[in-house]
Amino acid sequence: MEMRPERGTDAHQTANLGELVCTNSFKTEDTANAHGQLKREMRSLGSLLLRSADVSRVAAGSALAVDRALFSNAMTEAVEAESNIDVDRAECAEMPEGPTIIATGPLTSDSLSGAIQGLLGDDGLAFFDAIAPIVHRDSIDESIVFAAGRFDEDSDYLNCPMSEPEYVAFIEALNGGESHPGHDWDAVPYFEGCLPVEVMGSRGLDTLRFGPMKPIGLTDPRTGERPWAVVQLRREDRAGQMWNMVGFQTRLRVGEQRRIFTMIPGLSDAEFLRWGSIHRNSYLNYPVCLSEYGSPRTRPDLLFAGQLTGVEGYTESAASGILAGINLARLLNGEEPVVPPPTTMIGGLLRYLRDAKPGHFQPMNSNWGLVDPLEHRVKGKRLRREALAERAQEHFLGWMTEHGISLVGPERVEVIAR
Repeated sequence: MEMRPERGTDAHQTANLGELVCTNSFKTEDTANAHGQLKREMRSLGSLLLRSADVSRVAAGSALAVDRALFSNAMTEAVEAESNIDVDRAECAEMPEGPTIIATGPLTSDSLSGAIQGLLGDDGLAFFDAIAPIVHRDSIDESIVFAAGRFDEDSDYLNCPMSEPEYVAFIEALNGGESHPGHDWDAVPYFEGCLPVEVMGSRGLDTLRFGPMKPIGLTDPRTGERPWAVVQLRREDRAGQMWNMVGFQTRLRVGEQRRIFTMIPGLSDAEFLRWGSIHRNSYLNYPVCLSEYGSPRTRPDLLFAGQLTGVEGYTESAASGILAGINLARLLNGEEPVVPPPTTMIGGLLRYLRDAKPGHFQPMNSNWGLVDPLEHRVKGKRLRREALAERAQEHFLGWMTEHGISLVGPERVEVIAR
């Protein structure tokens, strides 16, 4: 069941499945990185998200980024082409009876949210998720902005360099910016991995300069020196017309965004194709409400998946959905649900959800801190992470074999991405 287009949300603009409302990046594919290892495990399980991303990707260095429209078209066409799936375009306002997976994400409708709360007996938790602006390539001042990746690893990013005075003036303006009214912003429990830029700016003069605006590994060709700070732009579409302001998710009013963000060198005449915005993200108190594999203890055939469970990120949400599908199929076949071992990335995420302290439970995305440490010492961060990834994949494939889960090859979805 999908309620769009019968009922919209505050963030979606189309009726397509897989519409991306935040970043267009699924992060790195480097398997020494936790996000890369998560993708490798998902590919072994035949992830539709990653197969659709493969046919709609845009240049983004080592990251897997996609053209939003092509990606959502690929996802929608693949689902609609599957003869075993019927898509019911209607709002689910009550808890369904019988075997069900609920993966409604952060924008669950009020009716279904109420039904979930009634079943679980818990008010749940909530945080606010912010969206970064997008600017048009033709409106960027090429005499200032330069293409380069950090340490020349790629050149798929555009960089807006700042001097120290320009940076200080920008932070002062950011700290004086006016946010949308109607919320007690100081009480909002933001997810630390997706803080609004003005929240980061309020934490100290150098917070942004050591965060998303860090200049490390970049050289301004005009001066031959490292800038004091840098605003990076990442390609949004295959044609290279739309560029996302990396790390600039915001709650600022539109007029304030225009005033403050045009202070950035190279963006004084920028055409903003999308303004930053903010919306409510809801998630369940997993360690209190749900079993190891994501079901209420009173209804083992009802599984929750996706960002609603407290995983953070597109791929993390999709991975939990794949696992929910596997386990519901096992339950229907009279088999016990299974969860990958905590030496794997998916297994580490599920362990976090299950074992987190209920009173301090917050969303989590992939990182190597979730998995068991190596049994032997490996010197060097890169080598240690490569060893963690090698072990994770070995244990993940072993888990699949043990439980009769078929290995899916590297073939890619055959969809015409329009």
